[in-house]
Amino acid sequence: MEYTSSPKAHMLLRDYISDWEDYIRGGSSSPRGCLYLKDWHLCRAPLAEDVFTLPVYFSSDWLNEYWDVLDVDDYRFVYMGPAGTWSPFHADIFRSFSWSVNICGRKRWFFFPPGQEEALRDCHGGLPYDVTSPALLDGRLYPMRKHCSPPLELTQEAGEMVFVPSGWHHQVHNLEDTISINHNWVNGCNLANMWHFLQQELRAVQQEVSQWRDTMPDWDHHCQVIMRSCSGINFEEFYHFLKIIAERRLLLLTKELGPGDMEGSAGRGLGPQQAAFDVSQIAEVLASVVTHPDFQRVDTSVFSLQPGELLQQLEEVVAATASL
Repeated sequence: MEYTSSPKAHMLLRDYISDWEDYIRGGSSSPRGCLYLKDWHLCRAPLAEDVFTLPVYFSSDWLNEYWDVLDVDDYRFVYMGPAGTWSPFHADIFRSFSWSVNICGRKRWFFFPPGQEEALRDCHGGLPYDVTSPALLDGRLYPMRKHCSPPLELTQEAGEMVFVPSGWHHQVHNLEDTISINHNWVNGCNLANMWHFLQQELRAVQQEVSQWRDTMPDWDHHCQVIMRSCSGINFEEFYHFLKIIAERRLLLLTKELGPGDMEGSAGRGLGPQQAAFDVSQIAEVLASVVTHPDFQRVDTSVFSLQPGELLQQLEEVVAATASL
């Protein structure tokens, strides 16, 4: 049973393309099955720099700006696969926005607005792997299914872009041989969603290991470690994420760093009004972070800038820009 993921393997691009050709020659059949290339970080390849221009509407991209500064990862991917490959039911990482452009081929999307996924949980509380499965019609297995509205369905053609709002669960099927470019991103418009999601993730971890709370030394620290392994980030790294974006916006506002000097595509076209908005959103979320009991248990003594000091800086800038 797949549960929350498909079987995975790492392989060279040329080997994947060779398998794809064999799959087509074999009449959509091969001993290795129907393979789907996902999460290829093309933009991190040395010869692929600036392989495409980021649409201006999506240029405020804090996730990739942060990871570009660290130079260790990113959330820009290429997906490619034959007809029949698909992505199971999910919501995007950190409750980020995402966009997807078909270079060639066609996709079928199934969307559920935030909250609708709760009616799709099975009798054990789990979300479905495949929302098109006939098993969802079994009222004993999915007792709340009758309360769920039908999904929003659309077919994406070659050359078209699909925007996925924050927190929308979705499932995607390739109707033809398809290549697409996909980005996940967070900015001031969905930062609060990301923070809410991280609090939910930590609570889920704490509930799972609650029986060891009184016997496990540094239980709170271990919860943060487990959370990071499961979710890709914990409260400490979330603070560093906020700090890096905040410091870059503060530099821009004080004119020590001009818009043309912002590293990576995420900073292009960023002006003072956008920077001021970003600072205000970070300040609002950071105010919640620093007062959160679980964040207060994080050891911040080695931080280069204490959270309270950063929050004070941001609030002073917010007050100054509001008076202009």
